[in-house]
Amino acid sequence: MSAILDALLPVLLVIAAGHLVARLGIITGDQWRGVERVAYFLFFPSIVFAAVARTDFMALPAFGMSATLMLSVLAMTATALVLRPVLAARFGISGPRFTSIFQGSVRWNTFVAMAIAENMLGPEGLALLAVAIVAMIPLINVLCVLVLSRFASGEAPGAHKILLDLARNPFIWSTGAGLLANASGLPLPEIAWSTLDMLGSAALPVGIVCVGAGLDLRALRRPGPALTSALILKLMLMPLFGFGFAMLIGITGPALAAVMISMSVPAAGASYLLARQMGGDAPLMAEILTLQTLSAAVTMPIVFLIAL
Repeated sequence: MSAILDALLPVLLVIAAGHLVARLGIITGDQWRGVERVAYFLFFPSIVFAAVARTDFMALPAFGMSATLMLSVLAMTATALVLRPVLAARFGISGPRFTSIFQGSVRWNTFVAMAIAENMLGPEGLALLAVAIVAMIPLINVLCVLVLSRFASGEAPGAHKILLDLARNPFIWSTGAGLLANASGLPLPEIAWSTLDMLGSAALPVGIVCVGAGLDLRALRRPGPALTSALILKLMLMPLFGFGFAMLIGITGPALAAVMISMSVPAAGASYLLARQMGGDAPLMAEILTLQTLSAAVTMPIVFLIAL
């Protein structure tokens, strides 16, 4: 339990620090967006590339991990779709509101996951999270777009735009570049590694501070069926799916820890942007993100204590 808290508490405290800085107005809203973009497009690709390029993937259960994560996401998708008519009939949850519940149940905050993985597992944790990124990000993005196009009123982007967005995702292309560097075996000059390490060292603290700054406690209303559903699906049922499939496939050790980290973190801010773009319920999405992030401080230690 002590090791779990040692890994989680620094992340939670940095999130709290980011929220405090935002509330004090030390950095304005537009400035926060700029900081987040620098972290997203420069700092995080640096740490992901370096971790992937240096890792011996033959020693990692990449296939088993990928299968576990993708099956968990698909199981959650099926569960949410089965619950859709029940939520509509029992609680009057509209199509756009359902899309926010869906995004809140399948998306994951990569910033938070990588920070916890590094604290808990060290450099190997970052490499294992790179496996999770490749396995889940394309699948989740496609599923979210399909659900929004079916149940929300916004215009769905075409296949070309979806593929272009995936190609532009810095987590995807930095992982791909790292895999190429790893497979080629070509040595990079020491100055390149030093530069990547310097940039990458800023990724996790800056990214986590931005997560805290994005919390809007004023957006929270009294929890209703939509908020409660998204909370239960993401923070309780998704870790259960991950653990069940991991046991079925035989994932153990650090790989199991990486799976549980990926499954138990709250949803990511990208869900809010997609909700606005495609006619989902963006205000509900903001509430879900805030409530999940706060609640994950309680649920993640419990999940790790039981599963690990």
